[in-house]
Amino acid sequence: MTSDPFIRSGLKPHEIPADHVVDQRFDAYSAADHQTWSRLYRRQFELLSGRICDEYFAGLAALGITADGIPDFRQMNRTLEAATGWTVVAVPGLVPDRVFFTHLAQRRFPAGFWIRRPEEFDYIEEPDIFHDVFGHVPLLMNRSYADFVAAYGEAGLRYADPADLARLARLYWYSVEFGLIETGAGLRIFGAGISSSPGETVHALESDEPNRIAFDPVRVMRTLYKIDDFQQTYFVMSGFDAMPDLSPGPLEAAMARARALPELAADAVLAEDRPIGGGERRRRPAA
Repeated sequence: MTSDPFIRSGLKPHEIPADHVVDQRFDAYSAADHQTWSRLYRRQFELLSGRICDEYFAGLAALGITADGIPDFRQMNRTLEAATGWTVVAVPGLVPDRVFFTHLAQRRFPAGFWIRRPEEFDYIEEPDIFHDVFGHVPLLMNRSYADFVAAYGEAGLRYADPADLARLARLYWYSVEFGLIETGAGLRIFGAGISSSPGETVHALESDEPNRIAFDPVRVMRTLYKIDDFQQTYFVMSGFDAMPDLSPGPLEAAMARARALPELAADAVLAEDRPIGGGERRRRPAA
């Protein structure tokens, strides 16, 4: 087993263009590949009922993403581009930061086109097509969310300092990947890292362990995270229309404030934090 995305995708490094965009090779998927997708889909769809925001299911239905098999990007993109100007492009795995930001800024979502092996059904280290498409793409049908992700790409192209890029990455991590949102029906999931993971789906909403804190861009940019375990803190948006303004002025003002303050552990709690829902156990007060 290897986590090298080029090997996993069957491509060699010299076969990858500068923008990392490759053909999805839809006809190359095997019956076993489609079966893996179907099993993942059915399990996760059932778990997400009553736990994820309604906008997610609306996007899933509109795009025709079903349990029948791996989606064909060409078909899916016709609907997506007409709705919000986005398309999904196939890539062999994780792409360099500048390539990633450029794609997002131009409303192209880079999605791995290969799918996990059956023995990796419950856990995979790097994102595959199920995480990228099932988790991320449905909400790109929502205009506010789609605009935020594009603005994030534009923001990434404005910064070069590694510390600033790390702060920016935390905004993405705690929203697009692991965000929660307040709805009229209660707290719901919208982050793809949660929605594509059965364990995290339950943990994010029902466990007493993590902190659930109102989203504040400065607070988020200061907060470290773990990539190999369930999240210790989830930040909660008040709605898609309340997603942070990432245009140059407001983002730089928030970035300047974050630079002037110390970083925070993933499970830190501040006196000024506004806890939301259950599980806001104060385990590690920050100085």
